[in-house]
Amino acid sequence: MRVCLASTSPARLMLLRQAGIEPETRAPQVDEEAVIAEVEAAEGRILPAPEHVLLLARRKAADVAERLRTDDPAFDGFVLGGDSMFALGDEILGKPYTPEAATARWREMRGRTGVLHSGHSVFRLVPGEELREAFAVAEASVSFAADVDDDEIAAYVASGEPLHVAGAFTVDSLGGAFISHVEGDPSTVVGMSLSTVRALVRELGGSWTALWNRS
Repeated sequence: MRVCLASTSPARLMLLRQAGIEPETRAPQVDEEAVIAEVEAAEGRILPAPEHVLLLARRKAADVAERLRTDDPAFDGFVLGGDSMFALGDEILGKPYTPEAATARWREMRGRTGVLHSGHSVFRLVPGEELREAFAVAEASVSFAADVDDDEIAAYVASGEPLHVAGAFTVDSLGGAFISHVEGDPSTVVGMSLSTVRALVRELGGSWTALWNRS
């Protein structure tokens, strides 16, 4: 059974590999900011985090699924798409990009708990049949150690790791030592809830273990 990851995220690719799946990968051709702006303008409201990540996950997975159906009509398998966003209180925290922003973020987060929202979309492609989709949002709360000091923050930011990840942290690499507690599926914090993806694959009539293709 073939699997295509509709993402260029190294973290999502690593997760699937650790779960026994070596997926094909395709970069979705979706202007994320334009998609959100269009929907929010049409509905006259700001999308809350769960709706935001689910909308983008579905758009990205659909884009790759449609292109696969055209480019590779024999594709028989699943397309997996995802999107993540971290919320601390009422504030949505995306990728900080700069050392200054990452430093300020970590000084604000230490000793507090936030929620990682992760949208998932799975498409089942069968040659000659219509696309079928299942989707869901997973959430996990993340608590940061209160005693993370400024020197540790400076060293972590200098590593470059927090600059290009949602929320400015990882749980599976250098940032993991500064996280005191995760409530929920830990893989959600990495970028994709494996238990959620398994449930969606099963909802579409698939078997999770049939996706295992790594020795």
